[in-house]
Amino acid sequence: MKVSALAAVAAFAAATVAGPVRPSGDKYLIELGPGKTQWVTKDQKHHMRAAGQTFIDITDEFGTGFVATKPIAANYPKKAAHSSMVSAMIANLSKENLMRDLQAMTEFNNRYYESQTGVESANWLMEQVKKAIDESGAQGAKVEKIENQFNQFNIIATIPGSSESTVVVGAHQDSINQEDPQGGRAPGADDNGSGSVVVLEALRGLLGSKAFQAANNTNTLEFHWYAGEEGGLLGSNTVFRKYKSDGRQVKAMLNQDLAGFAGQGKEQFGLITDNTNQELNQFCKMIVEKYASIPIVDTECGYACSDHASADRNGFPASMVAETTFEGSNPHIHSADDTIEYLSFDHMLEHAKVAVGFMTELGMASNL
Repeated sequence: MKVSALAAVAAFAAATVAGPVRPSGDKYLIELGPGKTQWVTKDQKHHMRAAGQTFIDITDEFGTGFVATKPIAANYPKKAAHSSMVSAMIANLSKENLMRDLQAMTEFNNRYYESQTGVESANWLMEQVKKAIDESGAQGAKVEKIENQFNQFNIIATIPGSSESTVVVGAHQDSINQEDPQGGRAPGADDNGSGSVVVLEALRGLLGSKAFQAANNTNTLEFHWYAGEEGGLLGSNTVFRKYKSDGRQVKAMLNQDLAGFAGQGKEQFGLITDNTNQELNQFCKMIVEKYASIPIVDTECGYACSDHASADRNGFPASMVAETTFEGSNPHIHSADDTIEYLSFDHMLEHAKVAVGFMTELGMASNL
């Protein structure tokens, strides 16, 4: 995840081929904004990301007739209705779990989506999710893989509901060293080990509730860990493109990308307001004010800055609550220096509170 840079577009525009005709050679089709596409090489993709340019890799959509879709309609609660349940789950969230899980994730050399350790880290994460589900005994809860056209896979845990309306909280699991993506050291503590462990701890929180163990929730709840975000939102676009094709009713998606850096000034969340759903954003503000102990302020991150953009362009309402304002986010990401020492587990715990509140209030909502 990184802010858009116009200079990067200018630098590579002359070296790219735009339009509907596929060029010869090993090229990738990227979308820099709605309807703005370019063909680039893998090296150009890496250079553009390193320069701060964000994009969605839509190579798999070439020739399919894909058209971005407006978000489906949803009816979000105006106030919290399950505060007793949420408060009980929040009380059981564990900072120690966050610390242990993040330490384990950062011990892989990197979690790059095309590296062997990127697969090994995904297997490790899959095991932790499966363990959480098995230990809870939750009725009907499951975890599955959604494969990509590269080795690292997406992970999806489901707590079934009585309706087909679905609520998602997601985070990307991969990391990158921009100087050496394949082999470089990329602990990815903040980007995005922090978001990954927040989603895992939120899952544990809900699985510890008798209501969710018995699948008494109205709406289906899903917890996602995406592969290949650093390659252009690859895994999340695979997931949400499939959901669109399958006619899934995803009524809300909360993205957790960067959740551990408390900032260098006032501690506060950043609510991403561009390329997100404004009604869902208002709901997120209500959840933060109700269940977190730090404030939230508006900020922007540019087109395709993270996985919520995949949900949005496939027609599903999405929001992102980030660790702070986008301008104030962690300066160490995408390098060997993205380590735990710069992070706050108290801050991550605040993110987990928001995720639990978001999933519970929407999971129990009727007529969503």
